[in-house]
Amino acid sequence: MSNLNLVVVEALVSHFERLGAQVQELAAPLDDEQFWRRPFAFGNSFGHLVLHLTGNLKYYIGAEIAGSGYVRDREREFAEPERPSKKDVMSRFDEAVEIVVKTLRTQSDQDWGKTYTALREEDAGNRFGIFLRCASHLHHHVGQMTYLAAQLARKDGSA
Repeated sequence: MSNLNLVVVEALVSHFERLGAQVQELAAPLDDEQFWRRPFAFGNSFGHLVLHLTGNLKYYIGAEIAGSGYVRDREREFAEPERPSKKDVMSRFDEAVEIVVKTLRTQSDQDWGKTYTALREEDAGNRFGIFLRCASHLHHHVGQMTYLAAQLARKDGSA
């Protein structure tokens, strides 16, 4: 593994692990009801965002690069009627982050430039591009989750 490859892998691993830990930290004080509550009529619940991020990572990296066989139901991520427990949803999210980390650590110098295309990411270009997009996507939603968690605490009188 070249020095540049090692630098890229470790930087991305660190970023995904840090963002994964942030999601866990933001979810920790929420009970199951808060986890699924939509504090804004125009937005998502914290739980639905976690389902969405889990599906995103398990599909774009798990299925399309690691060959996990994961089948994504993107529409259900935003409309899951079953509302599984927060514990189960967060456990699946952790699994998704771990798949990303393991897959990152298998990338060689030659892998980064391999052609990559997938549903809704037809223009990703290469593997480096999809890892970068997934990291950006996760970071974007962590920002939304930060705001949601603060709003939920405020509405419940916790802040």
